[in-house]
Amino acid sequence: MNHLYYGDNLDVLRTQIADESVDLIYLDPPFNSNASYNVLFKGPKGNESPAQIEAFDDT
Repeated sequence: MNHLYYGDNLDVLRTQIADESVDLIYLDPPFNSNASYNVLFKGPKGNESPAQIEAFDDT
């Protein structure tokens, strides 16, 4: 309980997780979406800002 695993998810599931012991696996962001993801910033007072940087391209 309360473990964080780092690595390839299929390998971890096959070698580290007991069969029939997982109720839900949630992956974020969706993968293989062919989209570009950006980090959006807010102004000093919490208002919207046009500033953003590219976080990654999912291909």
